[in-house]
Amino acid sequence: MYAIIETGGKQYKVREGDVLFVEKISADEDQTVVFDKVLAVSNDKDLTFGTPYVDGASVDAKVLGHGKGKKIIVFKYKPKKGYRKKQGHRQPYTKVQIEKINV
Repeated sequence: MYAIIETGGKQYKVREGDVLFVEKISADEDQTVVFDKVLAVSNDKDLTFGTPYVDGASVDAKVLGHGKGKKIIVFKYKPKKGYRKKQGHRQPYTKVQIEKINV
């Protein structure tokens, strides 16, 4: 059984027991969060699509921790003009484990 959920502007295909990194969620560690924006749910026999979301479907997940991603460097310059700008960025994330898919 799997589900396709939407969170943080991205879509994820999840199964029970999966660990994934999503955009930062304002929840404490060891707290349970519910993803109610479920786009599709599949058990072994049939596949249900929502318009845009499946009614009554949700995914329960446990927050394992928070962190920051790998640093990326944003460097802008214009040749022969002396314009140089260097900036770094680390995207915050939340690590969650999928516990249950409710249909």
